[in-house]
Order: sequence, then C-alpha cells, then structure tokens
Amino acid sequence: MFTSQEERLAVDGGAPVRTAPWPTYDKGDVFISPEDEQAAIEALRGKLYFRYDHRPYEQTFTGRLESRLAEYFGVPHVLACTSGTTAIALSLLALQLPPGSPVACPAFTFSATPSAIVLAGHRPMLVECDADLHLDVADLRRALEEGARAVVVVHMRGFASDMPAICALAAEYGVPVVEDAVPALGARLNGRPLGTFGHFGAFSTQSDKSLNTGEGGFLVTSDPEAYARAVVYSGAYESRMARHFGGTAPPGVDDLAYPIFGFRMDEIRAALAGSLLERLPDRLALHRRNHDYVTERLAALDGIALRRPVAPGAYLGEALVFRLEGADPQRCARFARALTAEGVDARALGDPGDTNVRTFWNWRFLFGRDAEAARAAFPRTARYVGEAIDVPLSANLTLEDCDDLVTAVRKVLAGLR
Repeated sequence: MFTSQEERLAVDGGAPVRTAPWPTYDKGDVFISPEDEQAAIEALRGKLYFRYDHRPYEQTFTGRLESRLAEYFGVPHVLACTSGTTAIALSLLALQLPPGSPVACPAFTFSATPSAIVLAGHRPMLVECDADLHLDVADLRRALEEGARAVVVVHMRGFASDMPAICALAAEYGVPVVEDAVPALGARLNGRPLGTFGHFGAFSTQSDKSLNTGEGGFLVTSDPEAYARAVVYSGAYESRMARHFGGTAPPGVDDLAYPIFGFRMDEIRAALAGSLLERLPDRLALHRRNHDYVTERLAALDGIALRRPVAPGAYLGEALVFRLEGADPQRCARFARALTAEGVDARALGDPGDTNVRTFWNWRFLFGRDAEAARAAFPRTARYVGEAIDVPLSANLTLEDCDDLVTAVRKVLAGLR
C-alpha cells in the first residue's frame, strides 16, 4: 500500500520524479557549438560540396578531417564515407573474401551489422553473447570451427569487446577482424583506441554518435592496399584514389577493376565533423562522468546487474545498461515503461511489443517471422538481451539529471517488486 502520491509510481497515477524531457538525439539534443555551425556554413558558402574537385586533397574539408582522424587514432589511413554501415561494408569488400563467405558477428548488435555483411555480399554467422552482453569468445571459436572467413566484432552501446582475446583467436584461424566501433567513437581499451585492434575499424557520425553530422561515417586501417581498394569501392574513380596517399606512389590497385558505390562523405558533413573533433575530449569526459556518477549510486542495489566492462574504463558511457536478473521480457517491459513514466527514457531491449532492431529475433531478413525459432537458436543471447534495460545518457545531462535517474530507478525497483 502506497502511503503518499510521491511513493506511488507515475505509471500508476503518482507524481513523476521529473517532468522535464529526458535529453535524446531524436528530441534535438546535440553537443554542438556556434563554431561548429559556422564551419558547416563556411563549407556551404564555398559552393564546393564534392570531395574530389580541383583542390588538392589537403585543402578539402574531407581530406583535412581524414588527416586529423588519422592523427587522433594513430593510424596511417582513414576514409570518410556515408555511414557506419557503409564503413563496415567497405572494410569487408576491401578484404577480398570469396563471395558469400560466412562472417561471424555478435547476436547482440544493431541490425546494421549483419546488414553491412549482407551489403558486402556475405552471410552473417551469429555468435552468442555473455552475461555482460559482450561477444562470447568461446562461442566465437565454434563459429570459426564452422568456417567463418572473417569476424565483425561490435563494441555495442559503447562497451569494448575483449579485443586481445578475439584477435588472438582470429589469428589462430587466419581470419581478419573488422571492428564495428560505430557505437564507441572515442572509447579505449587498455589505453588503445577502439577501432585500431582489427584489420579495419568502422565508425559512424550519425546523430547519436560522439561526432554528430546527422549521417556519415569513416573507416581506419593500417593496410595501404586494402585501404586503396576501399577508397575505390567508395567512389574514387579516374585515379582519384591516388589523392589519398599524400603524393607518394599508391599501391598497385587497378581502379577500373572494382565497382564504385558512391559511399563518399560530402564536404558539408566533413566540415561539421572536423569542427566537432575539437570538443570531442570534452564530450567524452562528460559521458564518462555521468555514467560513473550513476553506476556508483546504483551498484549496491539488489535486483539489477549493471553491465560490466571487459577492462577498467573500457566503455564510452553514453548509455546505462543493466539487467533485471531472472526477469522475463514482459516484466522488463513494465519496468522500462514505469521508468519512462517517471521522466527517464528507458527501453527494455527484449520488449515483446517492440520492434527493436537490437534484438536479433526481429531480423526478419535473416530469420523470417519465426521469432521463437530464432531465440531458440541463440538461447543465451535471447535470455540476456531479454533481461536488459537501456537508458541513453546524453553528454548534456547535469548531475541533477543523473540524480533523477538514480531516484527513478530506485523508485521503480521498489514499486514493481
């Protein structure tokens, strides 16, 4: 029996913890300064929107962005493109796998990961995740034993996968690794930037990412020949590929031997991304501050299991993910709805009434409409994703906002027991 309006859950008619909107990208939450806006305007007024025009590579916004990203990641080669999805697909195309190759990827990921594998002409081979929603290295061995020709590993929701173990296992079988670092731009593992462990790293600059240009992406690599192939595939025709090699002789890649797909980034997005890069350290620090503040205050709560990183600090912090251990998806859905009613946006990843494409059983392009059969094929991932609650953590959250989140989680956890 509730004793006050404040103790009653908002979903049951009580007063919510907060009434201000929870800041998310789809409501216009951005981390953009007037200087960033001016950079995009400068590119717009310059009337040169195509990255391959009369200017030298180093004078284009896209060329400057790639050079600065190469310095940031400590890699020799960066290619700006239209999305994180195309960055993954270009990476796989550049590896020259046989058409239709099985490519391992985690069962817990955004649907863009298997979609990129399909886009590159290959076949996704799913791998289970563990209780912390990281790719299960033991199950990856099973996929490699069954013939996977490459691995696309995902740093899902900004949390690093166990890259040393994954790369060592892939090397044992002689297969390349592509890092889908789309959700983790700026995060590090043991001091090393995510995206630099594998043969390629793929990133996004879509609206909810660390660099927000609405749409966009880039890939990084240390392999000059594979990079040259990716550049050609992206749409560098008629010897334009050579511009990416700074005046040195490019690899002997025949740019007429590959199709071109028009996956190039334009100058306006590149100008915006280049300016945003100046404040990336500030944004990353705020994500980390907010995540650590919240998790420190929720760590002792019974009934929830906070997602644990594979190593200290190996996460971005742009999302709070925890599991209601032992709860079925219906109860998790009620929990997320109750938390949202308290003024904190939340999503139960396995909500049966939601078409969330982070749940593999909703990937009808792979499994058809038999969601039960899909879940049965990967039971551990189905269980852990079915218990997961996801809360976006904007870099613009104040500590007072974070206090509201902690209060709301405590209130809902108590009210739904």
